[in-house]
Amino acid sequence: MTTESTDQESFAATVQPFRDELRVHCYRMLGSYQDAEDALQETLLAAWRNLGAFEHRSSMRTWLYRIATNQCLNARRSGSRREARESGVPPMPLPQPTRMGEIFWLEPMPDAVVGAADDSRPDVRYEQSESISLAFVTALQHLPPRQVAVLLLRDVLGFRASEVAEMLDATVDSVNSALKRARAGLRGLRSGDGRDEPPAPGSASENDVVARFVSAYEAGDLDRLVELFTDDVYFSMPPLPHEYQGRDPVGEFFSRLFAVGRVYRTVPTRANGQPAFGLYARAADGVFHGTGFMVLTLAEERIAALTRFETTVLPWFGLPRSL
Repeated sequence: MTTESTDQESFAATVQPFRDELRVHCYRMLGSYQDAEDALQETLLAAWRNLGAFEHRSSMRTWLYRIATNQCLNARRSGSRREARESGVPPMPLPQPTRMGEIFWLEPMPDAVVGAADDSRPDVRYEQSESISLAFVTALQHLPPRQVAVLLLRDVLGFRASEVAEMLDATVDSVNSALKRARAGLRGLRSGDGRDEPPAPGSASENDVVARFVSAYEAGDLDRLVELFTDDVYFSMPPLPHEYQGRDPVGEFFSRLFAVGRVYRTVPTRANGQPAFGLYARAADGVFHGTGFMVLTLAEERIAALTRFETTVLPWFGLPRSL
């Protein structure tokens, strides 16, 4: 074995404990699981190439976060976001949307990855379950990139202001200023998000809502499904821009879906710390083919939001394309 091979193996072993948490950090910054994976690979490649410049003034973890954060900042500034597209449209005429969304690149993240990245600290501002939720990740996409970086490094990961300043080649004053603006911006974005707390994962309350959703969806029972919605329930379908707000608009969408007359099945999993499902519909050949992927946002014993993604995400969760 060559010296270079030995060095590469040693480097891989050194960074392995940080891979999952760095992937989650990139996901929070970029909102896309695929983009986060790309950013992680670029981070590790840059770290390997610049290993000789690592002067041990900080920990290896802090140094890797510096590289990852700057890789994500470059990605966000490049403007090379995925565009809205009409692929994956359900087999029906879509109702008039309440509005057209802007975060087309949003993708779900498997809980298997989230759970492996326990980056909680005693002085952080957000609990891990909140900081990985779809609502939180979506809100971050509306903030300026540098503010997002500061907010995540300080309030989610618990780095000191001096550490963040060194990571971003900034002053402590500018970091504190950016953090103040980011917190205010996030509050403004989430001011209309005054939802009740979701039930605890795996609790009887969560299981009850999930079971009622599955029963209503698979039966195509619109009335029972709408009963589960909050008054201001929100439904989106990235990368489609169509968004629906309120029981009537969301109910109209599912009314048209169920009117197609197909037989539906769901396969449960979890994404972003939330209940999620692979969605399947029976075709003429009797096989249930994947039609999408749904993540539920719960508020007490109701569904406050539903986010539908394309079938391309099914393999990320170990789900088949067909049943």
